[in-house]
Amino acid sequence: MEHNIATRCIHGTNERDKNEFYGAVTVPIFQSATFAHPGIGESTGYNYTRESNPTRAELEKVVASLEGAEDCIACSSGMAAIGLALELLEYGAHVICSEDLYGGSVRIFQTIGESRGLHFSYVNTADAAAVESQINKDTRALYIETPSNPTMQITDLAAMKKLADKYQLLLIVDNTFLSPYFQNPIALGADIVVHSGTKFLGGHNDVLAGFICTGRKDLAEKLRYTYKTTGACLSPFDSFLVMRGIKTLAVRLEKQQENALRIAEWLKQQKKVTQVYYAGLPEHPGYEVNKRQARGYGSMISFRTDTEATARAVLERVKLISYAESLGGVESLITYPMLQTHGDVLPEVRERLGITETFLRLSVGIEDVKDLIADLAQALS
Repeated sequence: MEHNIATRCIHGTNERDKNEFYGAVTVPIFQSATFAHPGIGESTGYNYTRESNPTRAELEKVVASLEGAEDCIACSSGMAAIGLALELLEYGAHVICSEDLYGGSVRIFQTIGESRGLHFSYVNTADAAAVESQINKDTRALYIETPSNPTMQITDLAAMKKLADKYQLLLIVDNTFLSPYFQNPIALGADIVVHSGTKFLGGHNDVLAGFICTGRKDLAEKLRYTYKTTGACLSPFDSFLVMRGIKTLAVRLEKQQENALRIAEWLKQQKKVTQVYYAGLPEHPGYEVNKRQARGYGSMISFRTDTEATARAVLERVKLISYAESLGGVESLITYPMLQTHGDVLPEVRERLGITETFLRLSVGIEDVKDLIADLAQALS
């Protein structure tokens, strides 16, 4: 019987033998680099942790179940997962990306990707016609973030799937901001889904992790082979931490989203705030598309202040909210994208996207929303 996603966060696929791991309710940490063979040519199913590990395998099953994937690979970071996706592309391949993209993704594309002969174009992927206009004979993939980081642009994944099918392209989606609890790109036609598991999946700002999922067996085989070869695997202990985090994914995200909507509505009323970017606001240009393809809006908010001095004052004055670079944890964090997450993006590109001195990004946690609003109020005063 297929359980609801909230139940699968806790129990996984429910395929585990009750006697497995001596009946342990929590999957043990198999902190072993290697596993003995029962005999010549025989295996327990695990040989060497770079290739596979029982703790990591259970985590991969859980995330694959949540994403509706054929296979899921747990990596040492979100960037490692993106790097694994790039290995699928041959020399000379052209990739069309969301123009508003996490700065770390831009960095790996413009350095390692380009040094390997790949080419990248950055487009407003909310505009399907603009995407199609950039497709050429070398285009091999579309790389989408929705909602995007940090201006929360929404891309219609069904429209991207039509283009991918028409031109025989891979559709790769970074699902970090909504997580599989709110959005499942594979069900919408994506070939590959990547996550920074450090964020909502881990949820406690205590572990680095990444995931790459696919619904295609041929891609799963290629990814597994490269993964085994390059060794960017998630450790057994970190696998345990992420699995523990996923058990509360549903309750965390529901609370974070509830808080985020309250805060977004409050920010709209503040004199020193000139614009609020949140996919859960009906006036957001991508509101209807997101509502159609996702089950929620998440807890990421960006907002623009009236002056640079106001933005810097907020960062200096917050007390409960931490001025820190990351997102998705139980603690609320506020970030200055132009200096932190998007510091490697060309200044002229940042300016065009609106990632300026007055632009802040807020990851809303599970604290009491009245306390969060009070903290923002004193910081904006």
